[in-house]
Amino acid sequence: MLRSTASKLIDAATFPLRAVWLFHQDKLGLSSLATERFDYVAREITGYCLDVGCGKGNRFITEFASGNGVGIDVYPYEGLSQSQVFDDLTHFPFDDLTFDTVTFIANFNHIPLADRDAEASEAYRCLKWGGKVVITMGHPLAEVAVHKLVWLYDRLLRTHVDMDSQRGMQEGESYYVTDNEIIDRLTRAGFTGVKKKRFWTQWGLNHLFVSTKARPE
Repeated sequence: MLRSTASKLIDAATFPLRAVWLFHQDKLGLSSLATERFDYVAREITGYCLDVGCGKGNRFITEFASGNGVGIDVYPYEGLSQSQVFDDLTHFPFDDLTFDTVTFIANFNHIPLADRDAEASEAYRCLKWGGKVVITMGHPLAEVAVHKLVWLYDRLLRTHVDMDSQRGMQEGESYYVTDNEIIDRLTRAGFTGVKKKRFWTQWGLNHLFVSTKARPE
């Protein structure tokens, strides 16, 4: 499922069009923004993966992690089983040292503010030593613009283009999380070596953070 160099060049050239023309599945040889995010994250993961806030159909684990992992969410999206949906994700339903990678793809801002440290700590607990956490987040201006555009699109056409429109924004959620907040929360949870990597095919308006659960000395 990973994009070729040619596909990425086409995606970069057409980014403004793709950003305005909202679609979740690839069309006309162009990658959807969702596919693009999954592609960048898939290049960072290793081994058994936990995708927190997996969304409809558990797509990242199914299509981009070859089924080698688990997706969980707080909302019963289409394609998720009852065993994947939990009211409270401040305590992940998994043993210590279970996963090689934990991902939060375009959703860390949807964790209620009061729960963000707890979920980062749970990611740390569930990871094996040497495991990685991956978080994607867009530039604040881009995140606000996209959320407003999606809201308008869905309101005018009575569609559910975006999952946020389907379940609504809950108390404590926000349109974006700053880079400093993500770094601070990962550091407090115990992660080390935080690295920021920009999505060049989205002109740097989206990026991810990768950090490691270092082995004890």
